[in-house]
Amino acid sequence: MEVSPLVWGLTIAAIVGLLAFDFVFHVRKAHVPSLREAAAWSAVYVGLAVLFGVGVLVFGGGEAGSEYFAGYVTEKALSVDNLFVFLIILTSFRVPREDQQKVVLYGIAFSLLARTGFIFLGAALINSFAWVFYLFGLILLLTAGNLLKSEGEDAHSGDNVMVRLARRMFHTTEHYDGDKLFTMHQGRRAMTPMLLVMVAIGGTDILFALDSIPAIFGLTQNTFIVFTATAFSLLGLRQLFFLIDGLLDRLIYLSYGLAVILGFIGVKLILHALHENNVPFNNDGEHVKVVEISTGLSLSVILGVLLVTVAASVFSRAGRAQNAISNARRHAAGYLDAEYTADPQERERIYRALLAERDQIIALGPKYRQKVRDEPALMDLLDRARASHDAAARRGDAVSSSPPLI
Repeated sequence: MEVSPLVWGLTIAAIVGLLAFDFVFHVRKAHVPSLREAAAWSAVYVGLAVLFGVGVLVFGGGEAGSEYFAGYVTEKALSVDNLFVFLIILTSFRVPREDQQKVVLYGIAFSLLARTGFIFLGAALINSFAWVFYLFGLILLLTAGNLLKSEGEDAHSGDNVMVRLARRMFHTTEHYDGDKLFTMHQGRRAMTPMLLVMVAIGGTDILFALDSIPAIFGLTQNTFIVFTATAFSLLGLRQLFFLIDGLLDRLIYLSYGLAVILGFIGVKLILHALHENNVPFNNDGEHVKVVEISTGLSLSVILGVLLVTVAASVFSRAGRAQNAISNARRHAAGYLDAEYTADPQERERIYRALLAERDQIIALGPKYRQKVRDEPALMDLLDRARASHDAAARRGDAVSSSPPLI
């Protein structure tokens, strides 16, 4: 599919315009998006991505359209995995709830810039060196293997190398000053955690780009399709974060599904590398006759694996329990953190969510209730949240006191 410079220019302008619209109209004023707001705008951005894909299908043909949708679905699934890491970083930095969407949008903008650079670098390498397909395939197979390993939250904590370097080189403060990046601390200009969390998200996303770009190049080598599918998968991610914020931990099998998808694309890339082979030590530099995987089959496998893993996660008792326990931990910590939110209504909403999670854990049976009781740190956190809420109720700042949480 040939794309003229005019179409490239208009596409880039539209994507930049959508990002600017988000910055100006949605995150300039700090607030917590409602579920309705998040759902409506998520639907708008998904609709725009699908509409663009239909345009590719009409003007570029069936093969180009299939490649776009396969790339978009794959990158969107990987982006959901990004959101889980964003959530861990936001929690570890205790980012105030009202300012979280600004941080997430910054992460999305940085992702788009970083991945654009990787896309054009990848395209240049592929056009010059056919052996790059072998390298990309190996990267995806290794990534798929790593996804099968059990990782705790510390594996993606906000305290990465870039943050440690920033703290060592510059004067920093542990307290937020609204959404300011710098503030005065002890008579000196200092970095706030708001800037540090943006550095943490930016540094982490570079690692994600190293996985996602080879994945989409495994589905198409058309640079325009790679760029647009990646860009549209990132647009609307801020709204999606707040829409599925409380469900992220429930997707306990998503990493297994992503591992299967990346492994499948890795095999597809290596088969393509063999077909295009010009490496002298392999078959004397001649092409190897192998079966290549079609784009239609790739799209079917990707959609099928995602549907199975998401459905298994959502309907699994273990998934519901893990989601409720993780959210209870975060909501209790957020309720106790005076800097997390200053809005009394938001604090009451957090506590009501905590009570709903308690009810869900109890409803799942004694096994999962005991699992919470076996974690002394979590029990202490829940007890302190209840005591704080009861004290607020006595002062008239909360609706009413409550019984023990678990």
